[in-house]
Amino acid sequence: MSDPQKSNLMRSLKASVVGGIVAGIVFGILMQMMGKMPMIAGMMGSQSIAVGWMIHMVISIVFGAAFGMMATNIKKVYLFGIVYGVMIWIVGPLLMMPLMMGMGTSLAAAFTPPQLMNLATHIMFALILSFVYQKNLRGGKVTASKNVSQ
Repeated sequence: MSDPQKSNLMRSLKASVVGGIVAGIVFGILMQMMGKMPMIAGMMGSQSIAVGWMIHMVISIVFGAAFGMMATNIKKVYLFGIVYGVMIWIVGPLLMMPLMMGMGTSLAAAFTPPQLMNLATHIMFALILSFVYQKNLRGGKVTASKNVSQ
């Protein structure tokens, strides 16, 4: 990997981790209001809201970093965000979460109202992530272009 490619990847990762944190907080507040944090904590055998928040934020940062690795050269960030939201919905509440809780997958229930609500919230998470990601990258580009013109 060349230095410019490495630099672009690092900028993308930084922007996406910040996006994951912001989207994680917004999504976490929504989950907290819906009483879902103890369920998240259940993935680690706990019912603690604090444990639920820690798990949720780690997942948000990991999903944010993965977004940045995949989005480095993508121009249509919001479209990718929608696709990414669907992907993390499949990976998260349909596959990994129920498996970690010993329930098998939830793929058969994918189009039930509760899972469709999960889909909507994961797309919302990914769009917030996309927005923060793009704003962070644009901020870096504006600074760089100002330095060049001066």
